[in-house]
Amino acid sequence: MTTPVCELLGIRHPVVQAPIAAAPPLAAAVSEAGALGTVALTWVDDVKAIVAQTAAATDRPFAGNLVLAWDQRHRLDQALEAGLRIVSLASGDPAGHVEQAHDAGALVLHTVGSAEEARRSAALGVDVIVAQGWEAGGHVWGTIATLPLVPAVVDAVAPVPVIAAGGIGDARGVSAVLALGAQAAWLGTRFLVAQEAPVHSVYKQRVLEAAETDAVWYRDLYDIDWPKAAHRALRNATAAAWETAGCPPPGARPGEGEPVATRADGEPIVRYSCALPLTDTSGDIAALSLWAGQSVALARREQPAAEIVAELVSRL
Repeated sequence: MTTPVCELLGIRHPVVQAPIAAAPPLAAAVSEAGALGTVALTWVDDVKAIVAQTAAATDRPFAGNLVLAWDQRHRLDQALEAGLRIVSLASGDPAGHVEQAHDAGALVLHTVGSAEEARRSAALGVDVIVAQGWEAGGHVWGTIATLPLVPAVVDAVAPVPVIAAGGIGDARGVSAVLALGAQAAWLGTRFLVAQEAPVHSVYKQRVLEAAETDAVWYRDLYDIDWPKAAHRALRNATAAAWETAGCPPPGARPGEGEPVATRADGEPIVRYSCALPLTDTSGDIAALSLWAGQSVALARREQPAAEIVAELVSRL
């Protein structure tokens, strides 16, 4: 099954993989399967290299995501120069970035959390609106659940296409959001357990074992390096110690600032950091920010990304 947004993006299936790290193998595998893979470019030093590596692994369309909590014009320029033609923006105002991308012939997706924000984005010329419900994992922009949000956004911006995000974990969820008027589904948590996902095995195992109640929304728990950004993650020992201490604010949390893990380059990762636990991270992985949405209970086995895509569209 294809939808108008599939035709616009050049994909066969109405499925988009959320940006899970700067991971060309995962994005390429998803795109090769006929969906839209996405690489995270927000913290990448060599954006051109990531775009080039992904393009070398697939001749299918893929997206690059940039978080607008920081100035991303330089990274966007690099990505466009490297040939990126689908730009995903989130957590901020897309004004200026839309024209920058359009001048290079690229399409722009923008993640919103309300119908009013969707209207503003559409007025700026955004090509595709991503309506992210509160159930989503990782950093959550809005406070409205997916079920009421998606039709409200669809009605607000028609005929601009809408992709639904948040709480979608299997073929039933994909069918449901299409029934709400979305033209594709955006999933992150399910792809955390793809064989190609670059996340640590301890993190994957926690996802595979989690119940939907384990994915907790926090206003500012894992806020080091990304302050004042609400998020959803699996409850772990770090969260439990913070709760036992009475949920103190940043600056007064137990163990705040102590190193608990190490990146591949030897840089320490401190407690309450927003760092994603990657394959090459070492240390107390379970104490880090284990991003996951409320659909986590639907991720029950590690699979190739292509197999996940096939399952997601099996009811269409």
